[in-house]
Amino acid sequence: MIELLRTNDLVLISVIESILKEEGIAHFVADQHTSSVEGSLGFLPRRIMVPEHELERVRGILRDAGLGDELPVKRADGF
Repeated sequence: MIELLRTNDLVLISVIESILKEEGIAHFVADQHTSSVEGSLGFLPRRIMVPEHELERVRGILRDAGLGDELPVKRADGF
């Protein structure tokens, strides 16, 4: 699994999860249980993880859904 996005926007996470489920793409939201550690303040970001071989497909699907501005820009080193 590779990180697609890191955010503390719970609505955005929910929307992306819904899209990924609809497309049948496996995913995992890492760090979502940190709220018990942080006291439910929401300052620790959660990471949406997808299979590495699906990353470009997922990015395309999210761009088509109008969420392209939410995706991190890929650096020259691929991250």
